[in-house]
Amino acid sequence: MWLCLVVLLSFHEFGHAWAAHKCGDDTARLMGRMTINPIVHIDPIGTVLIPLAILLFDPGIAIFGWAKPVPVNPSNYENSKRDDILISMAGPAMNVILAILLMAVYRLALELPIDVGAGAVVHNLELIAFISMILCVFNLIPIPPLDGSHVMRHVIGMSEETYMKIAQYGFIVLLVAINLFPQLFRIVGAVSVGTIELFRTVLLF
Repeated sequence: MWLCLVVLLSFHEFGHAWAAHKCGDDTARLMGRMTINPIVHIDPIGTVLIPLAILLFDPGIAIFGWAKPVPVNPSNYENSKRDDILISMAGPAMNVILAILLMAVYRLALELPIDVGAGAVVHNLELIAFISMILCVFNLIPIPPLDGSHVMRHVIGMSEETYMKIAQYGFIVLLVAINLFPQLFRIVGAVSVGTIELFRTVLLF
């Protein structure tokens, strides 16, 4: 599952880089980040340490993590506010697209004349789709530097300077929030499960 997480994170970051390219900022592309190659997106803590710690110690939460943020230059945006939101939401949107595709392939596999018993590998597709949705929903939390915080910044009219100051301590703020409000993970999990169930219904499972 760790390798699957790395791949999902790579697609997530590719989504950001592709959206930035479409919005007029080629910073990520020129730095070789507009790719699904996992090696260029790996963050030692978010992609390796945290996910493996969750797998090894099994603290009762779903595996999650993050990759190196895609570099952007807002001065290249065609429309600063609009493009910042589009680029930020492109990562979570990519995770939703992947979840839908994985569930669609899973549904198709169930119709094929292959072994789909309880232990069949094909059943992992649903789990991977769930992890993809976990990444999507988790990144929508409006705490800097998570993707949702960019939308929050524009909604409340926060200046970029103030946002950057808060983002410097974003990881600490996020850890504190998770410890003070453990229901955050339960909400993320519940929304992710609900979304996967919606996909199951639409795909006629």
